[in-house]
Amino acid sequence: MPPHTEPHRQQDASAALVAAEALLESDPAAAAEQARLILARSANDANAHRLLGVALRRLGQADEANQAELAAIQASGDDPELAFAGNCLMQNRLPEAENVLRNVLNRRPGDVAAIRMLGEIAARSGHLRDAESMFRDALARAPGFDFARLHLASALHAQSRSGECLEELGRISADYLNQNEAKELRASALGRVGEYQAALDLYREIAAEEPNMVPLWTSIGFLCKVVGDETEAVAAYRKALEVSPASGEAWYGLADMKTVSFSDSDVETMEKAIAAPGVSGDDRLQIEFALAKAFEDRKDVERSFAHLQAANAIRAAQVNHDPERMTSLVDRSIQLYTRELMTRPAGNPAPDPIFILGLPRSGSTLVEQILGSHPQVEGTAELPDIIVLAQSLEPAGPGNRGWIKYPQQVAELDEGELKRLGDLYLQRTRVQRKTERPFFIDKMPNNWVHTGFIKRILPNAKIVDVRRSPLACGFSNFQQHYSRGHEYSYDLSHFGKYYQDYVRLMRHFDEVMPGAVHRVIHETLVDEPEAEVRRLLDYLGLEFDEACLRFHESARPVRTASALQVRQPINRDGTERWRRVEAHLDPLKQALGPTLDDWR
Repeated sequence: MPPHTEPHRQQDASAALVAAEALLESDPAAAAEQARLILARSANDANAHRLLGVALRRLGQADEANQAELAAIQASGDDPELAFAGNCLMQNRLPEAENVLRNVLNRRPGDVAAIRMLGEIAARSGHLRDAESMFRDALARAPGFDFARLHLASALHAQSRSGECLEELGRISADYLNQNEAKELRASALGRVGEYQAALDLYREIAAEEPNMVPLWTSIGFLCKVVGDETEAVAAYRKALEVSPASGEAWYGLADMKTVSFSDSDVETMEKAIAAPGVSGDDRLQIEFALAKAFEDRKDVERSFAHLQAANAIRAAQVNHDPERMTSLVDRSIQLYTRELMTRPAGNPAPDPIFILGLPRSGSTLVEQILGSHPQVEGTAELPDIIVLAQSLEPAGPGNRGWIKYPQQVAELDEGELKRLGDLYLQRTRVQRKTERPFFIDKMPNNWVHTGFIKRILPNAKIVDVRRSPLACGFSNFQQHYSRGHEYSYDLSHFGKYYQDYVRLMRHFDEVMPGAVHRVIHETLVDEPEAEVRRLLDYLGLEFDEACLRFHESARPVRTASALQVRQPINRDGTERWRRVEAHLDPLKQALGPTLDDWR
């Protein structure tokens, strides 16, 4: 072959491609024909496949367009720049990969493979809304790109939009959906929307194929606890420990059941695990929490608290919580949510939602179980949707950490926008409702921060504030490891400041919306259950029902740390546990200040 033949062919192909692109608007059929001529000479020309896909879509030939788009993505695998970017992704060299991909997209704005990879970088960097936008862009250009759709589903799930995640997974081809990566995502999303048995079945199916995957067994253990199958939950966690005796998630899963007692052999195994040089920080902190439970059961208060301090110190260093962020948010909320604002026309008037809010470990699961036993009320779970909607008011982007413009934008929303947000909340939570009961519970504790937002978008929603004495609540949180959120709970002084901000904001709403929020004091509920239940039902406009006092007989799934406790009658076990360690709670008392005594 003459030495200059190949460059000439490349020049000819490039010129032909430019000419074909010029035909797209006026004559897409001619553009498609030109693209096919180029591919006849160079079957792996990604640009020609891409052009053919665009032309065929304009001609309404969706199936053929899909084939061309997927062929373009396949051909892109031979691109040295994309191969280099992919290698950088595998090695977690994200800035290098991003730089290469942006250069590619500057030259080829429609390169779907590059767009998807850029979306993956955004997702792995925590910029989920940006990632979602990129995956949607890729799918707009190549609707049959299953790998991009799987990434989109994952990004939606990571944003706590698991119903939408399942919708996207439902659009993926059967072959792709049968891969374990897709199965695991689907199982996790099913669990989030309350389809617990379907999630369990799927996890068990994967575990049968890959029995040495510890996360599968811990997920099975958690879901068995949710549905009240204590025996199977213990068995699943023990199976995880057979595979990995140093699995912090499995040890903590057993401890978090509250009903499991650790043997001396268990304690010895855990102590060896945290002393091993290769143990991860995550495993160590969860095992420290489990050891604290083991020594508390043995009435060894000092050793138990020492393990609690070690666990919380590890987690506090990881989350790097700044208590002033919440104080600032509460200050801005108090300033914004005036009586005048809260009496303006608002959003969707549906009375369906009952929000149970407050702090974790305050007794809110007990109240949920009581109300969920009423024939007119459906218990769901700790739903993330209010927080997700509030976050949607914030500008997306890497520079946005925490609440920056929120809640100021709430005052700027007109009645139509408020109704749209209320509609969206009811639409997204519909997937959690499994019965035709007219009312449902949203038990996300952190929604107390969004009380004003809730009443603006759902003015007829009921709000129940469940409160527990700060020392009892603070110590109970200090004993708890959360998979995410609640960063304030790993430092006693931070918890005290957070509790103080919580009481401060809820008192403000008592002043600007008198009677809009009903308060349940946990200690009073334990002492006078029937009287407190009747007061609560009166607030909700519901008739008293004896089933509410037999809540422990309910078989409904419970996702929180109290899952097994609320399957027992009301008792005072644990209400005074904090007194055993009161000598260690001075940082909490000092941070609470006057709220220590004035918290009701």
